[in-house]
This record gives sequence, structure tokens and C-alpha cells, in this order.
Amino acid sequence: MKVAVLQMQVAFGEPEKNIAALYRLAARAMNERPDVLLLPELWRLGFYPRPVLAYADADGRETRQALANIAQKYQVNIVGGTIANAIGNKVFNTSYIFDRTGHMLAAYHKTHLFSPSGEAQDFTAGDGLVTFMLDGIKCGILVCYDIRFPEAARQLALKDIAVLFVPAAWPMKRLIHWQTLIRARAIENQFFVVACNEAGLDDHEEPLGGHSAIIDPWGEILVEANEQEEILQSNLRLPIRLQIKESMDVFGDRRPDLYKKSSH
Repeated sequence: MKVAVLQMQVAFGEPEKNIAALYRLAARAMNERPDVLLLPELWRLGFYPRPVLAYADADGRETRQALANIAQKYQVNIVGGTIANAIGNKVFNTSYIFDRTGHMLAAYHKTHLFSPSGEAQDFTAGDGLVTFMLDGIKCGILVCYDIRFPEAARQLALKDIAVLFVPAAWPMKRLIHWQTLIRARAIENQFFVVACNEAGLDDHEEPLGGHSAIIDPWGEILVEANEQEEILQSNLRLPIRLQIKESMDVFGDRRPDLYKKSSH
């Protein structure tokens, strides 16, 4: 599976400009004929103008059309980062996943909302994890803050995903956390992590961290971006995952009886 990570320089609060940038970057990425494109978190608006309901994409219609168009045009799978998605009077931080025909395979609403920034005051949390098949390969997704919760990644690992996609809008001031967490999730769960962070500024004009990366199940960094807009490409050698699992059977050695919530 060849993946392309689109580390976008997002224009804050300008959806038309960002959609145009997506088409431009997708066209560039397809020169290398990847199987999957991954976008960052909240790429349509940036992280994030308020009131978010006024800027959000109603039922994700505009976004879903753009992603379907790109998937069909290039016959490529897309893990569509996330957008502010208005459903009634609620806004979800939603990722849409499309196959090569432009058919939507899944939607994931970010489940852990970042309390230090008051994200829960503007968004509604999702209530379920999702998996999906891309070209016969089982994949999962977590969004930004979600990766601070190892339980979520482990639940996806127990569903035997081979690849975890992580769109994010992670700040530069906590860059070491980003780099450490995405690598740890790969090592402890023995799957590939494909992580796409934004470039640019957030709503407080703080720089976002960039440093998107593709990491193998040993924790080896196959490729990593800097802080600027960039496209990363790497071929995931999926058979090595099975070799790693056979050589170090951490799932067979687990003690689930110890991990249950204690009453003491």
C-alpha cells in the first residue's frame, strides 16, 4: 500500500481557498500514483474559526462532493482528514473515507475533544470507533487528541487493523508529544501509523507543528515532514507487520484479566 500524506498549509477560515489547495496538492501527489491520500484535521477551515456552526459544512455536503470527485478522477482511496460538520444544531469533527470509485466507506466523528481549548463547547463528541477496508487492508482512524488515549488505539488493534491513520492540527509548542505518541502507538500496537498534521497557524496565531510522519510497526520513521506544506510518500511493506507480530507476540502475552476496572 502506497500512501501520500498531504501536509496542507491551511488558510484560516477560507474554505474555498483550502478546497482549491486540496485539488492542487492531490494532483501533485498523484504523480507518484499512491493508493491512499491522507488529509489533516479541519483542513477546510483551520483550527478553528468561531462560531464554528456558522462556518461548518452542512452535513458535510461540500466536502463529500470534493473528496468523491478526487477519488473518482484519480481512482484513489481518500482518508479525508476532518471537517467541521454541521448536523442539525450540532457540529462534529468528522472524517470521511472514500474508496477509489468515489463511494463513501465510513465516517468517523472525533471521540475525544480537547478540553484545554474548549473544543467540547463547540463540537459534539462521537461515540464510536470505526474500521474500514482499503484495497482489502483493514484500517482505522483516530484524530489528533485521540492519540493521547492508548485505550482507543488498542481497541482498534484488537480489531486487527494493519494501518492507523491520524489526521491532526497539533501545535508546535507540544511537538515532542506528537512525535512521541504517534511512534508509541505504532510500537505498542504493532501496526503502521500514517499521521498528517497541518502546517500554518491556529486561531490564536500559534504555529502548528507539521512533522507529519509515516511509521512502521517497529517504530521506524519511514519519512517525516518539516513545518512547511509538504507531501510525504511511502510504500507500506505490510508483510513485515506479520513478521513482527510473530517475533514478539505481545497480543498473545497480554493479561486482560489484570486490565479490568478495579473496584479498589
